[in-house]
Amino acid sequence: MPALEDLRSLDLANAQVMLWAIKGPTGAAAEAPHFSGRWVDTADEVDVALKETLVAELAKIEEVIEYGLLAQNNEASALQIPTDETHAGLLLDEVAAELDGKKASQINHLLNSKFYIAKFIVGDQIAFAVRKTEPGWKTKKAASFRNLYFADQQLAIDDRPHFELSKTFDFIIFGDTILVRNKGAFESVLRYKSTQREDFVELQAEVEFLAAFVDVTPLVEYVGDNKIQLRRACAIRDKGHYRDAEFMQRLRENQAEYGLVIQFDGDGKIIATPETCAQIMKALLDHRLKSGFSTLVYDVQDTTPVQV
Repeated sequence: MPALEDLRSLDLANAQVMLWAIKGPTGAAAEAPHFSGRWVDTADEVDVALKETLVAELAKIEEVIEYGLLAQNNEASALQIPTDETHAGLLLDEVAAELDGKKASQINHLLNSKFYIAKFIVGDQIAFAVRKTEPGWKTKKAASFRNLYFADQQLAIDDRPHFELSKTFDFIIFGDTILVRNKGAFESVLRYKSTQREDFVELQAEVEFLAAFVDVTPLVEYVGDNKIQLRRACAIRDKGHYRDAEFMQRLRENQAEYGLVIQFDGDGKIIATPETCAQIMKALLDHRLKSGFSTLVYDVQDTTPVQV
């Protein structure tokens, strides 16, 4: 886990901290996103709180998992993906320098920011920690409530603008690696999978994919615009088992042993029906597995090949 180890070795206690509030991403979903940011002058206690949050976030990570369409992390792990496979470069360009013209000087510069970035500068190294904003950053939310504080055994009104600083980060960009703690936030901020619909359309036009089916219409209708099913369809394309004649032959021969009831025509093509689409997806993902120990058959969410 070199990226994680390098982050932990940074002298964060003496890091310079710069905070940016970012609006966006904007632009057409199929295009590269546009970000608009303002840097914010922060008090020492804010910088200390941000440092403590990053240290705590790094301490939680016990395992680093390679990012995948269906890969999921938990509270003790992070997903890892190369920076250059994402739109992170566009975001980092926006927060490259704290210029006077980019400084937040009025409340509207901060309201409705979608996320914030804390830059931790240690010599010539910079770590960027990103977090989606809480509801209090939205104009509508700020206008709907009065802030109160409790002192001297009574409540009083505090009319100063308030912004919530989370005690976690969603992902961390460091050098050529991104460590993802919140996959949904990461994909939303960087539009990492904004082209899933387009990918699925391209899959439907792929000759080898079409050749595996009598008619893909029931499968297309099953996937629809469902986010999870679109992910799975993209993962099917990435894995490409339908292009492997031996895989498809073993599927036809052994499916019953694995509790599948997928139908095939006389030419060995899949007959997709509304009732079997879920099974077809599992089969093409290779997510129906049998234990060599218990001999039980399981459905799995993701697969990681093991070298033996």
